[in-house]
Amino acid sequence: MSQQNEALFNELSGLDKKHIIHPSTNPKLHSEIGPKLIFESGEGIYLKDMGGKTYIDGVSMLWNVNVGHGVKELAEAAYEQMTKAAYTTTFYGYSNEASVRLAEKIAKVTPGDLNAIFYTSGGSESNDTAFKLSRSYWDIKGKKDKKLIISLRRGYHGVTIATQRATGIDAYREFSGSGDPNIVNAKPHMTECELGDKSHPEYEGSIRSIIEREGADKVAAVIVEPIQGAGGVHVPPEGYLKAVRALCDEFDIHMIADEIICGFGRTGKMFGVDHWDVVPDFICAAKGMTSGYVQLGGVIMREEIRDTFFTYDGMLPHGFTYSGHPTACAVGLKNLEILERDGLIENAAAMGEELQKGLNYLEDKYSFVGNTRSRGLLAGFDLMEDPAAGKPFETIKAAATVVEEAYKRELLIRPFDFTPGMNIVAIAPPLIVQKDEVEKIIAIVDDALGAFAKTL
Repeated sequence: MSQQNEALFNELSGLDKKHIIHPSTNPKLHSEIGPKLIFESGEGIYLKDMGGKTYIDGVSMLWNVNVGHGVKELAEAAYEQMTKAAYTTTFYGYSNEASVRLAEKIAKVTPGDLNAIFYTSGGSESNDTAFKLSRSYWDIKGKKDKKLIISLRRGYHGVTIATQRATGIDAYREFSGSGDPNIVNAKPHMTECELGDKSHPEYEGSIRSIIEREGADKVAAVIVEPIQGAGGVHVPPEGYLKAVRALCDEFDIHMIADEIICGFGRTGKMFGVDHWDVVPDFICAAKGMTSGYVQLGGVIMREEIRDTFFTYDGMLPHGFTYSGHPTACAVGLKNLEILERDGLIENAAAMGEELQKGLNYLEDKYSFVGNTRSRGLLAGFDLMEDPAAGKPFETIKAAATVVEEAYKRELLIRPFDFTPGMNIVAIAPPLIVQKDEVEKIIAIVDDALGAFAKTL
């Protein structure tokens, strides 16, 4: 690092420690040591810090930079819209061309008849909005008691008060007294139970058991991630999403698909539910909608739900300042064009197969690596003392150690260890990644695992 850059880094670090509270960060530690990295620029799957080091972005930052860093077309789309009208509201029935064109495009790429969208600024807002829209729908239908939302343990749905309660991770549910009494968590991926097997030893706590206990007339919706992301990259068993869809149909309950991470190509298909040919009632989207270049999200709904809201003769008392933000929508429209034009969804599927091959190699090589899994470029693996016996590392922070070793080798990946004995590593590079880059990622992870093995 040059003296000039070092001086600037130290200045920014000091100001950061003084003025910024960082999300998902240890505040005490951060106040003492400041930012670990200050990014300067990005290109493709790479990020450069102020010291001149170049890192592979192995998790697309927050699973969102699908088309990679430094795409000038997206900057140009933003510039073009900004020079016309950077911002106009969609309140009071106002509109703008970019939001209309993007809505039309999204309707074309979503499954089934999910043909209407309510725009938000991001994922938490999308899921929170879906809860409100589902409850409001039932209210319009005269079923005012249908308020309960059922989510899954290990699921992650955001950090508004409602979505944080829906998140099935203790640290989030317990933060700041988040506690909507009309949101409950069910056991995840209990396929047989959701199909009606009441003799199953895990039946109690399944979605079906909660519906039966609370009464279907009290339940508005079930929210699921097609693949659980921040909960540890958990791919559902075959038949699970279809079972949930059938269960919701049986009891007249909405199915909400949280596609914040999975949506827009991450899993090798446009949406995660496309892997199982399931059409939910709502799709919640964000992240990959603009590849993170501008904040944008939305709740996409089926035509019957849209038409029900069209019967509401009053002001809809919900919305965000940046709902349908024209600049964000212009970037989103160009982003979808790039995904399709450059075959990035197909590339995600193909490179996902290469990534899985590499993970299989690591699982064969290291006795403590197990349960490697992926769909497209959304992948993870467990670190356990004895994977075959299901024996976790009791005290060793294996995932954090491996991720730190990868960081030393200039690869950014992500650990999950929010419950005792949990050590999961996630890998999710941008959808533009190529075979040689996947191999480089695997080689660095291999080195990191080797370094960790020497500590055992």
